[in-house]
Amino acid sequence: MSFPFKPAPLGAAFLAAGLALGSAFALGGILQRQAARSSHQQPTMEHWLEPTTPTSPALITKGRALFLDSCAHCHGADATGDEGPDLHGVQVSDRYIANIITRGIPHEMPSFAKKHGAADITALTAYVRSLE
Repeated sequence: MSFPFKPAPLGAAFLAAGLALGSAFALGGILQRQAARSSHQQPTMEHWLEPTTPTSPALITKGRALFLDSCAHCHGADATGDEGPDLHGVQVSDRYIANIITRGIPHEMPSFAKKHGAADITALTAYVRSLE
């Protein structure tokens, strides 16, 4: 019986294709983690263990007003980014968002600890979380 193809070269082709595909997925994962680190939006396991920021239409409205006053000049009025990054759909915990607002990011974003108290930071966090 004669085969129209040679089994050995076909197996080698499948192996090569599998290795190429696996390498592409591995490289994609590495690049995704590097991008998350450089954007300061590192997903953490901590958000599963802590309570979420309370949300209500009134709190989100207050957070939006504070955002327009303090943050919009860098993140844009619609929070899609300008000098600062786009804030829609951030993949970090509420505590991480509050810490960034409170402490800032050295050489990138100022601290708002002196300008906003805990209630304002809760409202800002609720607003950022509402941006899907």
